[in-house]
Amino acid sequence: MGTYVNPGFDNFNSSMKNKFYVDKSMLIALLNEKIGTDDRFLCVTRPRRFGKTMAANMIAAYYSKGCDSHEIFSDLKISKDPSYEENINKYTVIQLDMNDVMKNKGKADLMSFISRRVIEELKEEYTFLNDEALLGVAIQDIYKKTGDKFIFIIDEYDLIIWDNRYKDELECYLDFLISLFKSNASSRSIALAYLTGIMPIVREKVQSKLNNFTEYTMLNAKNMASFMGFTEDEVRSLAKKSGMDFGELKRWYDGYNLRGLEVYSPKSVISAIEDHECNDYWIQTSSYEAVTDYISLDLDGLKKDVFTMLSGGRVEVNTSFYRNTLCFDTKDDVLTYLIHIGYLSYDAYTSSCFIPNNEIKDMWAHSMERTKGYQDVANMIKGSKELLEATWNGDEKVVSEGVAKAHREACSILQYNNEGTFQSALHLAYYYAKSYYTIVNELPAGKGFADVAFIPYEPNIPAIIIELKKDDSVENAIDQIKERKYPEALENYKDNLLLVAISYDSKTKEYFCKIEKAEY
Repeated sequence: MGTYVNPGFDNFNSSMKNKFYVDKSMLIALLNEKIGTDDRFLCVTRPRRFGKTMAANMIAAYYSKGCDSHEIFSDLKISKDPSYEENINKYTVIQLDMNDVMKNKGKADLMSFISRRVIEELKEEYTFLNDEALLGVAIQDIYKKTGDKFIFIIDEYDLIIWDNRYKDELECYLDFLISLFKSNASSRSIALAYLTGIMPIVREKVQSKLNNFTEYTMLNAKNMASFMGFTEDEVRSLAKKSGMDFGELKRWYDGYNLRGLEVYSPKSVISAIEDHECNDYWIQTSSYEAVTDYISLDLDGLKKDVFTMLSGGRVEVNTSFYRNTLCFDTKDDVLTYLIHIGYLSYDAYTSSCFIPNNEIKDMWAHSMERTKGYQDVANMIKGSKELLEATWNGDEKVVSEGVAKAHREACSILQYNNEGTFQSALHLAYYYAKSYYTIVNELPAGKGFADVAFIPYEPNIPAIIIELKKDDSVENAIDQIKERKYPEALENYKDNLLLVAISYDSKTKEYFCKIEKAEY
């Protein structure tokens, strides 16, 4: 077994020893169907911490010649699949981790470095190889003389695409990939190619440079969706096994919906279960610059969309024209990029994007403090904790002032003033409340719809019904809550329910608030 050629099962075996290991081995059954077909070239991309490397190691462990992987796969789902015995340990696997390659190649030419290191290992079995050959030529020679076919696995294949440190290597790297996977001579020797990373393949205009690859992304995962992260059933099972509250895990880490399948970040879920605490594990492993550098450009009024999403809304996005590089021409390019790297989720049915969960919501909040042009938004978020505490304490003056400030900022950013703006401002003003509540707009209640309802998932805090009014009194708003029996929708919280009315005068620009404890 080598570093790059037939690496064996040690890396995957280490992952399996995790107490909370989740069996994703049926990915192999899907790949087995594609071996030797026109669909044998796959590019599977998803955000950091979504299990890309473990999947790559599993694939290498299964296919690699020179070892017997039966024992480690014997208790996994794939062992029951009809294709299991046909393909296990039957191929020469070449596995490259581009992060490792770029760290070790020094000043050497990229193509020459990879070819030299891989051919050195291939020569242990194929002694006739020429030391000076490039990798594409070497695998052609092996195939011609022996009939042996190869499986290529390239992890972090897109590192050179998105990391500016390697921008001078990009063309050379793309030429290397094309020489392996687009050349008719070398591609015949490949039984399967599996590229994985964060970003899809770079596109030149509309045409991909590697258009023979089928792409599976956060925009369209196809039948790969259940392998792009943990499914809801898998997280529910982990919660039961660990004694954690599934609802809490869902609030923190759910939100990535791949055409109807809910997908969670494996790293975040496992970290929470191991610590027995939900926390911001994303922030610990990612850089704020992934957001701040690009939303500060404010392309096509991007700030309005960011404000809308921070307020709990969704914005339409056209993902069709993004070239999968770090060069952005429109706000749609920026939003599409943020979807690919996991900072936003995408709803394919409505072509809209949004902030998926509590963990990413907190990351966005911290990013606002570091983003040029967003200090006003950052200040609103900072003040949201004080506003929530003031609401709990019945401090009507602080609440009216806090909502007034948020509403004025919302009008300046969104550049219109209507009921929707007022509601968006309220959501951002109470940004911190999302750590304690499920916040629902237009909640069906009694004889109508409550404007906003805060439904607690933390114990011993009050539920809240908020009625918003323009050019009307807060007394009338409170009366409406009572007369239309909105509290009936939150009857389970009748002993701890606050009724909040907030109004503003469009002429005088004054804001008013009234807070009462519900009485039954």
